[in-house]
Parts: sequence; C-alpha cells; structure tokens
Amino acid sequence: MNTTNQNPLSYLHDQLADMEAKGLHFRLRVLEGEQRAAAHFDGKDVINLGSNNYLGLTTHKALRRAAIGAIRTHGVGAGAVRTIAGTMDLHMALEEQIAKFKGTEASVVFQSGFTANAGTVAAILGKDDLILSDELNHASIIDGCRLSRAAIKVFKHKDVADCERLCKETESWTGHKLLITDGVFSMDGDIAPLPALCSLAEKYNCIMMVDDAHASGVLGRNGRGTVDHLGCHGRVHIQVGTLSKAIGAMGGYVCGSRELIDFLYHRARPFLFSTGHPPSVVATCQAAFSLLDSPAGEKLIKKLWSNTKFFQRRLKKFGFSTGSTETPITPIHVGEAAKAFEFSRRLFESGVFAPAVGFPTVPEGKARLRAMVTATHKRADLEHACEIIAEVGRGLSVV
Repeated sequence: MNTTNQNPLSYLHDQLADMEAKGLHFRLRVLEGEQRAAAHFDGKDVINLGSNNYLGLTTHKALRRAAIGAIRTHGVGAGAVRTIAGTMDLHMALEEQIAKFKGTEASVVFQSGFTANAGTVAAILGKDDLILSDELNHASIIDGCRLSRAAIKVFKHKDVADCERLCKETESWTGHKLLITDGVFSMDGDIAPLPALCSLAEKYNCIMMVDDAHASGVLGRNGRGTVDHLGCHGRVHIQVGTLSKAIGAMGGYVCGSRELIDFLYHRARPFLFSTGHPPSVVATCQAAFSLLDSPAGEKLIKKLWSNTKFFQRRLKKFGFSTGSTETPITPIHVGEAAKAFEFSRRLFESGVFAPAVGFPTVPEGKARLRAMVTATHKRADLEHACEIIAEVGRGLSVV
C-alpha cells in the first residue's frame, strides 16, 4: 500500500513552470469599472485595445435602462432550463427579433457563442456524416465537430479549390454533409469567401453553416453580418452569431428554418441543460438590436470603420504587419511567442492594453498582439496608442 500523500495533480505544476520558463504564462488582467475604450485594469489607466465591445454598447444608456426595467418586471433570473419552466416571454420576443434582423424564419438563443456552435453541430450530425471545415475555424466549431463523431475533412484556409477537392473526393458520401466556416476569422480578421463556398455547398449537396460572431454588428446592413455583406441570403442554412461582442451583453444564437430551431429545442444539449438567460440580459440584447436597426446604430458602425481604417493605416506607416485583416480585428504580427508576450507586457506598463496571442490559439511561430478597435475610441487615443506601440516595438526589434 502506498502511504505517501502524493498530489495526483502535481504534473500541472511542472507544465505551468514550463510555460513560465518559455515566457508564455500569463495572469488575468482585472478590469475595475466599466468596459470602455479607455479603462482601468490592474490599478492602471490604459487605452483598451483588448475588448470585443465593437460599438461600445456595454455602457450604452438605452441598454442600461432596458436591463433595469426587466429586473423590475421579471426579476433577476429565469429559474429553470428553457424546456421546463425557464422560457419567458422576453426570450421568445428576443428570438423573434433576431430572426427578423437576420432575415430567417426563426432563431434560438444559447448561453454563449461557443455553445451555440458546439451544440448545433453536435446535434444535427452523427457518426455516419461528414464535415468540411476551414483549418482556421474557431475552437467552438472544432469541438462541435468532434462531439458529433462525424468524419472531419479540413480544407486549407479560405482555399475554395482545396475545399472543392475534398467535395469531389467525398461526393458519394451516403450520410449528411456539412460545410462550415467562420464568417470573420477571429485571429486574422479576414473574411470567408462565402459566395464561392455556398456554390460548393449547393453543387455537392452540403448543409451550409457560418459562424458570424465577429461579423454581427460589424459587417452588412446595420451589422447583419457576412451573409448580408456578401449577398448570400437564402444560401446559408445555419447562421450562428453572438450577443457577447458588438451586442455588448452575453450569449449566442442560431438562425435558420423553423424546423431547424425546433429540432435544436429537442436535441441541442447546451440548450436542454442550461438555465435560460436572466431577464436583464435578454432585455439588454433586445435594446441592442433595436439600436442597431436605427440611424444611431448605423452611425456607430460607420464610426467603428472610420476608427479601424485610421488605426490600421497608422500601424502600417510605423512598419507593422497587420496581415490579411479586413475588419476591426487588427493582428500585430511578432512571430516568437515569448517576444509577443513581452511586447504586450511593456505596452501595458506604457498605458496600452493589447493582449498577446500565442500557441495553441495560433500556430507556433505566428504569435501576435491582437488589437481590437471600437466605435468609442477617441482618435487622439488611437494616435497615442500607435505611437506607444511603435516605440515599444522598436525597442524589441519588432519593427
């Protein structure tokens, strides 16, 4: 009998120590106060280039009012899963509003964008089916594909020819087939070749699915996403979006046919086994979509793009590579992960919060900072941030 008191999790200490030695270990930055373009993290005032708060809606007065009003009329929680006693009139109204906004028959709200992706793919496919997936698709898509137990074929990033090669190789597949892509890729900021992928899905009888998390509120008419931006209405069977980025609150959603949504009610495990959204969050999201679909929302989106173009032009003038981005997601390529994390640390000390991203989020050797531009950044702050990034970057020989 072993009488020593060994900790069976002691191996985690060694792995953390290895991360520390390689300069890859990080500690969570703590936000004190509101999520704004200029914010207070870890006791320090910084220009915030780290949030997905594209339109500044986390602090918008209309959303605040909606949240407070819902607490007064509906309380603070749903109290049950949606399939038992946790579906409120607010939930149904929000889902109808999202479906109308996205131009689909119906929608369902999930607890996060991650569970919307993973739960949907795992629900609609099984072990006899096939998935064709872009190699840079989000982790939630990858996990959903694995959970489905379907066969998975990965095509080169945005490579329509490589995708068609896989389509031809599997043309005789007897099960269901899903072609899935991000609308906007979260680490590089580039946009999927959606029209061409839709054509492949139609030609080879595939379900077409798009994760539009970083396009919602950013691309398309009043922020309707890549399907609207690229003129693919009626060609995408499943649209996934998020309520946690441009919408300013929390959650995810799936849009599609009424039958798809009814099926997810019955088979999507995150929906079946998670309590419904709190009334305050639901009402906040309703207010956000109402704002988006108004002149005020259109003005915010225009400001977002104006700030984005200004910021990216300035970075390029200073000699930085921002890769293939076509959106407010602005990667600042560094290469070596340890250098990227050191770059981020020095920037923070100088008053700019731009988090580093390394392996396994991005491939080894492709570490970068990911700077996120918002509609509420002041032009002077973006200029100042670029100057600081340039100064620190020169000190680390990034430029």
